[in-house]
Amino acid sequence: MTKFYITTAISYVNDDPHIGHMYEAIVADVIARHRRRMGDDVRFLTGTDEHGQKIERAAAKEGILPIELADRVVNTHHELRKKLNIVPDDFIRTTEARHRIGVLELVKRIQERNPEDIYLGEHSGWYCQSEETFIPENQVRNGTPGPGGTGIDQDNHKVEWTTERNYFFALSRYADRLLAHYREHPEFVVPPTRLNEVVSFVSQGLRDLSISRSSIKWGIPFPGASDHVIYVWMDALTNYMSALGFGSAEHDLFDRYWPADMHIIGKDIIRFHAVYWPAFLMAAGVELPKQVIGHGFWLRDQQKISKSLGNVVRPYNIIEDFGADALRFYVMREMVFGQDQDYSDQSLLTRYNADLANDLGNTLSRAIKMSDTYFKGKTPPERCFVNDLRDSAEKVVPEYLKHMDELAFQRAIEAAWELLNEINSYIVTREPWKLYKNGGATGALSRIIWDTLEALRIVWVMMAPFIPASTREALSRLGADPDDIGVRALEWGGLDASVPVRVADPIFPRADVAQYIGETNTMEETKTETAAAPDTASAPATSDAQPAHSGPPIETTQAVPPGIAPITIDQFMEVDLRVAEVRAAERVPKSKKLIKMTVFTGDAERTIVAGIGTTYTPEELVGRKVVIVANLQPAKLMGVESNGMVLAASIGGDASLLSVDPNVPAGTKVK
Repeated sequence: MTKFYITTAISYVNDDPHIGHMYEAIVADVIARHRRRMGDDVRFLTGTDEHGQKIERAAAKEGILPIELADRVVNTHHELRKKLNIVPDDFIRTTEARHRIGVLELVKRIQERNPEDIYLGEHSGWYCQSEETFIPENQVRNGTPGPGGTGIDQDNHKVEWTTERNYFFALSRYADRLLAHYREHPEFVVPPTRLNEVVSFVSQGLRDLSISRSSIKWGIPFPGASDHVIYVWMDALTNYMSALGFGSAEHDLFDRYWPADMHIIGKDIIRFHAVYWPAFLMAAGVELPKQVIGHGFWLRDQQKISKSLGNVVRPYNIIEDFGADALRFYVMREMVFGQDQDYSDQSLLTRYNADLANDLGNTLSRAIKMSDTYFKGKTPPERCFVNDLRDSAEKVVPEYLKHMDELAFQRAIEAAWELLNEINSYIVTREPWKLYKNGGATGALSRIIWDTLEALRIVWVMMAPFIPASTREALSRLGADPDDIGVRALEWGGLDASVPVRVADPIFPRADVAQYIGETNTMEETKTETAAAPDTASAPATSDAQPAHSGPPIETTQAVPPGIAPITIDQFMEVDLRVAEVRAAERVPKSKKLIKMTVFTGDAERTIVAGIGTTYTPEELVGRKVVIVANLQPAKLMGVESNGMVLAASIGGDASLLSVDPNVPAGTKVK
């Protein structure tokens, strides 16, 4: 069994966590879950950085002790981590005794091995409280050196001119060794752009680094100098080893898991992890971590999400409204790992509705409903091992695993969706509802439905690291073992025959985008059959319909009202007819005829309600191409807003949808 030790940066406790903090933890959790299912001996660490000037000042501002502030914020981290199903093996706090032991051990080893590497000296320069480091003068603007001087660094952080007599680490002695390590191990810093930044920084020459502060009291006292506390980065970075028992009598975990295989961090602290940290370890004679991975920022209005900018996105409302897995999926699917990504409620809702509610959730519900109906609440009795879906799965799964190993999470999810799309095409092409209608639960039908369920099982197993709670629920509904998500579960044939399936509400109910983002819907519910036209398969009501009434809208499948007046070609051209693809369908509660459909028109989705439920089931509509009136004024039917009309013929009062060649793209104009 291969050991795998993964860590996140530890979060400051001067404020509650936001989406930027949680993204890093979600990424690490996804990687850890994947490596566990691949059979690795995984250790996943996260935690909080609770020392330093920022925490000291933030606590003083509230009139409380630093540890009181730390305890409060740490509890918030724990609560949010649990809600997001992030499951580390350990959580380290820099105020813990085990961490103090580790930090003092690191200083001791450096002093013993290289006594001249730590010395007492005086330093004056621009100090940035936000990053808790001194900033080179060429990176400061609008500042005048000297007592009381302030300025702004290149990241728009306030800097203060500071003069202190501190202990220093002889960082300048390690430039050549660091550059040699980068050359010999180009995988040490990824992505390559981050490595280039680090090499450039070190190549310009390194200055010795202050590793203690005498003006701060909240920290670990420097050994032999109680009026100094250890500089925050030497303190904070050591958490990766102190959590394993470094320096203590109980160091079994350190012996087992060090060096770290992956440090997952934000790109803004790459210098500290890829320059300072390895230099400390070189001086102490400790093996270096294998890889430092700098991910991008979550942005809002093209600015980094941060407390100082006041543009934070708190995860709580998202979790409450859509569930933890919706947020986990969104941040992993939307962001190219290593690059920056702009957050918006609109993009989250679009991704949620299109990918989770429509594609993944609706396909699951549709397949389970067919199996429940056709095979009396169970999976089909006859399995199948020679079919197109197995071929697709055996092609997709290796691609998925390759992308996961390369941390190409977007591509891994896209690979799963490739199989999901094949499943939908398989259903549409084989039309199992017709087979059942014409011949009942035959062997051929059994194989088709089992193939569909088995392929879905594999899709959900692929999604297990990303959306673990939803995966357990989906596998349970499919009749599969919710705990069987290891790499062997990605092989074809894992679903048993004739085991119970479970029909239930959608795992991902569709979200009302307008309501969520605060738009006001001004549409009034119609009260006449004519105004209620979108609940029909086609045109408005018949000419002999009754006038407005106080009850619910009248349902009708009448396709063409008699006695309609002729229109000119110009009038006809005002009607915007478009090809649309049905992506989701469900019956409207308390209605026998109405079906609510989500259709895709080439550039957007919309909801259309049609009175075709006596002729079609929701399952057979999904994936079908239809013709719609795209510019019809919206109206509400049974409380559901319909934005358009589906064209159909009427045969004895039953609707018959107009057929469209499946190869015609959605959004094509019909003339």
